[in-house]
Amino acid sequence: MLLSIIIPTLNETEHLCRLLPYLRANAQGYDFEILVADAMSTDGTPEIVLEQGAHLVPCQLRNRAAQMNAGARAARGDVLYFVHADTVPPPSFARDIEAEIAAGTVMGCYRYRFDSPSRLLRINAYFTRFQYLWCQGGDKTFFILRSAFEQMGGYNERFVVMEEYDFLRRAKKHYPLRILPKDALVSARKYEHNSWLRVQLANAGAFTLFRLGTEPARIKRFYYACLKHPKAAAEASSSNIS
Repeated sequence: MLLSIIIPTLNETEHLCRLLPYLRANAQGYDFEILVADAMSTDGTPEIVLEQGAHLVPCQLRNRAAQMNAGARAARGDVLYFVHADTVPPPSFARDIEAEIAAGTVMGCYRYRFDSPSRLLRINAYFTRFQYLWCQGGDKTFFILRSAFEQMGGYNERFVVMEEYDFLRRAKKHYPLRILPKDALVSARKYEHNSWLRVQLANAGAFTLFRLGTEPARIKRFYYACLKHPKAAAEASSSNIS
């Protein structure tokens, strides 16, 4: 099994300096590659990627669906593993994924917990063990057989937000989603820059619009309008709703 780890980025130098060495160290002994699909970052992200020995996949569009698709096209692996720059998977991720694929799993993810002592965020994280669509999202990290990813046509690039929910909604009609009983560690920065309630309302509103079939560009405008802090809004442009 060749595992292709794909990371979509936009100005993620700080997190990549931690994540890339971590992934490489914990995948030792396995056949893997790391691809960073970067949306024209201006903070030195491309330089960090090359310094760390990962493959840089430049993307003109600041659209994570397009970035992940570009990473998948450039990948050589038969298993694709999508990871956010501000999410750290369990150290056993390579072993876990290899064992799952050997057991016949087609696609799967981890639960997650936040890098925050907040009790409210612990409640949020608790629900990531369930199969409901609203409990999903890219922060959980996501692996899938390349053949199944291509069968589904990859991510729909029309979805400028909610692309991972759209993909899972389609894919779960064909394959069960395996949720591994371990936690990825997720950044709480979106909540820290806003408030728990504000982000929850933004998430709930965006998910409702998604279920109603609202045009993705309109969902994106709604979601950005809900975030009061400029930095949080900028980060949301390259991170999924969770």
